[in-house]
Amino acid sequence: MIEPAPVKAFSDKKAYALIAGLGVLLALLFTAGYFPNFIERYYSTGLYQFIGYIAHSLLGWVPFSLGDLFYFYIISYLLYSLWRCFRNIRRKNFRLLWSETLKFIIKLQLFIGLFYLMWGLNYFRPPAAAILNLPNKTYSSNQLQKVTRLLIDSTNSLRSSILRADTLTDNKAIFDISKQAVQNLGKFSNKLQSTFPSAKPSLFTPVINYMTTAGYFNPFTGEAQINYAMPIVDRPITSCHEMAHQIGFAREDEANFVGFLAGIKSSKKLLRYSAYYMAMQEFMQQVRRQDTVVFNNFKKEISPAVKTDLKVEHLYWQHYQNQLGYITSVFYDNFLKANNQPEGLRTYNRMINLTMAYYSQ
Repeated sequence: MIEPAPVKAFSDKKAYALIAGLGVLLALLFTAGYFPNFIERYYSTGLYQFIGYIAHSLLGWVPFSLGDLFYFYIISYLLYSLWRCFRNIRRKNFRLLWSETLKFIIKLQLFIGLFYLMWGLNYFRPPAAAILNLPNKTYSSNQLQKVTRLLIDSTNSLRSSILRADTLTDNKAIFDISKQAVQNLGKFSNKLQSTFPSAKPSLFTPVINYMTTAGYFNPFTGEAQINYAMPIVDRPITSCHEMAHQIGFAREDEANFVGFLAGIKSSKKLLRYSAYYMAMQEFMQQVRRQDTVVFNNFKKEISPAVKTDLKVEHLYWQHYQNQLGYITSVFYDNFLKANNQPEGLRTYNRMINLTMAYYSQ
């Protein structure tokens, strides 16, 4: 008995037309990226504010990450599609293989389009220095060293005043103080206004440890996910960093800076310490690139307690270092370069210019 051929949802001709139409829409989205002022006016401070309000108000209160469940579905779908691809090749069913390939291309186009419409166009807004009215200029080595010493002193001072109880704060409490700090940023600039910011523990923490990932932002659900197992000193500033993405600061250096601002303006010592601790390391790396003698002298000024935290953090991430982390860093480096951050992972270090501009005022 001959089985009837399965009914197709749509013909290949319709698939070609849909692919072409979606291709035009994606081209328009990418072209809009060349006009940052247009993006700022109509998207970042327009459409995205509405999208963020809806997403954050609907999902922010959910205690677990719905975005992680979405990612799990995407990963499962990709694995299933790969299995079907190999099955069709093995059965030499190339007609069905081609039809399913067209459907996959359509879904990929929709995925990319939603990424940019839901959040990704924020990559192409004007630089944070222009948005926040910070001077955009270069700084001398002496100026860099002056701010570095200030950060070291602040880090040392806060670490000495933190009691043991401060270091035993659970993740929910950390997320709450970070959320409050990000909300308070709106008092300093209307460009830093947030709508229902929140952070959640990542369901993938056991996996992202091996990817040496502290946190990530889901552009489809607007959720900020945090590695809940990493050293406690990293968790508050990472929470602020990811919630800065919720505000609409997509570039990593800018999210770092906004997170730093939220941290140092907080009334909570643990969060302030976490912010200064992160910035101190960024500035120390920049000093080392310029002058190793000055760098070694600065190292001597770091207190023993802070050095202990640095050692604990280093040992934690070293334990999980593997080839997967390297592959992930290469992928993310190219992702950043494709999204208006030509320096790739080195973009994180550009927060130094924003911090210098902040202190110069």
